[in-house]
Amino acid sequence: MVRNILLVEPGYKTKFPPLGLMKISSYHKELGDNVRFVKGMKEDPAYEETWDRVYVSTLFTYDWKVTVDTIKYYKTFVHGDPKRIVVGGILASLMRDELWKETGVPPIKHNILNVPGALGDDNDIIVDEIIPDYDLFKGSSQQYSLIDDNYFGYITRGCIHKCDFCGVPRLEPDFVDYRDIKPYVRNIANKYGEKAHLTLFDNNVLASSKFNKIINDIINLGFEKGAKYSYLSKTGSVIKKARYVDFNQGIDARLLNKEKIKLLSMIAIDPLRVAFDHISLKNQYKKCVELAIHHGIHKLSNYILYNHKDTPEDFWERLRINIEINSKYSKEGIKIYSFPMKYIPLNNKNRSYIAPNWNWYFIRSIQRILNVVKGVVMPGEDFFYRAFGQSVEAFKKILYMPEKILMFRDRVPQADESNWLKQFDALTDNERTELLSIINNNTRAKLFDAIRRTNNYKLKRILDYYLPDQSTDNHETLWGNTND
Repeated sequence: MVRNILLVEPGYKTKFPPLGLMKISSYHKELGDNVRFVKGMKEDPAYEETWDRVYVSTLFTYDWKVTVDTIKYYKTFVHGDPKRIVVGGILASLMRDELWKETGVPPIKHNILNVPGALGDDNDIIVDEIIPDYDLFKGSSQQYSLIDDNYFGYITRGCIHKCDFCGVPRLEPDFVDYRDIKPYVRNIANKYGEKAHLTLFDNNVLASSKFNKIINDIINLGFEKGAKYSYLSKTGSVIKKARYVDFNQGIDARLLNKEKIKLLSMIAIDPLRVAFDHISLKNQYKKCVELAIHHGIHKLSNYILYNHKDTPEDFWERLRINIEINSKYSKEGIKIYSFPMKYIPLNNKNRSYIAPNWNWYFIRSIQRILNVVKGVVMPGEDFFYRAFGQSVEAFKKILYMPEKILMFRDRVPQADESNWLKQFDALTDNERTELLSIINNNTRAKLFDAIRRTNNYKLKRILDYYLPDQSTDNHETLWGNTND
């Protein structure tokens, strides 16, 4: 019997296509079923088909509300029958019982569909080993910009570490150190056409005992250093562009050595992503980056975890280390881009978490700066020291800065900024503590109340800079959503 299958991704923002749904689509098409994809709840296919099964993917736990709303919405398409709606993915795996209670739909038991019958059908097909359906999004209003040019996949699964901030130990508890990716990539190329780039989602590829074999496989697929991808332009001329390999989840600086970096330098890696999760990794991180540079890898990026067990001081220091390395090797054309990533606990349903060493206002100031630079800390010295300060002390002043000054700073301080800094420098430590306690309250009414209550003239003067536009409603938040 031919079944009608609906694949749903909730309406949150995401850069990459839902690989799990793409593989499920291939699975059902292999069985002869009809498959359709929708994004969010805007498209309404309810009146077009009777759906035999609906799959809803999930991603991060902080997208709880939109995910729950989506599951409940599509549950009505199968008349509330929980056997005909399948929910899986990261959130569903990390918060299985709570999601089941909230929606009445039990999430699928298998985090990875790597056993026969994982989707409840009587066959021996292993969904995780199927190539993804690159045609899934044709005809949908949702298009993913990377899908035309990239092979997406895994060579390893899991991680040897059990970091408390990471969901991988729960999602992929068993480390699988090798899977031959060559047939997978070649089958995608044969069915959907050759792709320019290779994006891999391995969580700790350097932990593999077969790392040299992994690199040889990548080279055999045509992704050696300097590899080019050729294609015909609309006018019929041959165009060549550089290929890249992207270990998108980053590599583990603790596991890098001369042998492994030599192997990495043999492929078209661009960029080399390195995790810099805590200042305690400083020496290992610097050694890793310098090894890469000495082996001819000139474009790097790093993930800077903050709002975890770190402090604002060591967050700045980790960023500064990258600027220092950029400056040291600038003549060699080295570029290291930093991507700060705010930590959110694995069971949080929104982005509001504030770690003990941080506070809401400082987190918000970081986000204001990152919004201006689109989330990326560029490698330039002049930019960094202007955006984040010449020192830890200067950086902490920036964290106190009023939004209307912070977000609209020029290359050199203007009058408002200079005047605010002069007043801020005149505050005692106790007065700065009181200032922070006031601006950490996120409503206009509380701010005005604090100004009325304080007898401190210096605080009254400096608080004028934090006052919002008069058009702001008394009960509105002053500086945006605390869940950002």
